[in-house]
Order: sequence, then structure tokens, then C-alpha cells
Amino acid sequence: MPSILNPYLNFRTQARDAMDFYQSVFGGTLQQSTFSEFGMSQDPDDANLIMHSQLTTDAGFTIMAADVPAHMDLKEGSQISVSLSGDDEAQLSGYYEKLVDGGTVVEPLSKAPWGDSFGMLVDRFGVQWLVNIAGAAPTA
Repeated sequence: MPSILNPYLNFRTQARDAMDFYQSVFGGTLQQSTFSEFGMSQDPDDANLIMHSQLTTDAGFTIMAADVPAHMDLKEGSQISVSLSGDDEAQLSGYYEKLVDGGTVVEPLSKAPWGDSFGMLVDRFGVQWLVNIAGAAPTA
């Protein structure tokens, strides 16, 4: 799979509604996972919030979104991140390392509960980046 660059939208509690709306506008396939589905809810109020949502359209673009739990900061202007994803580990980890130079690691690039490698950073210009490297496909 080639590497993909797309917007990643952050909400406090409206990711599900927003992504349902965007699907009604753009069509396509919508996938949504909650914090509880990955055992990642630290607070019972977070359990049904969206940890990750992805809308893939027939027009060839992708929109991703998540709810930011109450214990995490959501600053004005931080509602949009840039997401890099794919399965080329060398390429994507190289991008991560170059982007974080002079920036700040938010989440180190490491194995995530959903099986992929994932990392978050803010580059030296204040832009938030998410890097997701697809894990090996499950064997049948």
C-alpha cells in the first residue's frame, strides 16, 4: 500500500456525529472504534468516545477523526493534525524521525494495541503529525 497523507480531525465528544455527517456529504465507507474496544478508556465517561474513525471515499480521499478524552488538552487550533499512514516501515519511520527533529515527541513510534506501529509528534513549526505503520496482516 502506498503511503497516504490526510487530515486528522480532533473533537471533544462529537467525532461520531461529525464523521456520520461527513459520510452523508461525501459517501464512502466509514469505520469507527471506541476507546473501550481497545481497552484504552481511563475514565468510564471515555468508553464510548471515538478513539479512531476513518472515512474512505470513492473519490479517493480519506478523513480521519477522534474524540480527545477530557483528561487530555484540546487547544484552540489543535483540532486538525496531519496523518501519514501505510505499510512501508522504513519510509514512514524515516518521515517520523525527520519530522520530530527540532520538535516534540507526543507518543514515541512504537507498537500500538491495534497491532500497528504508531507515533505522534509536534514538529518545529507547531504542526501535529500522526504516523501509523500497518502491522502484518493476520494469518488465516
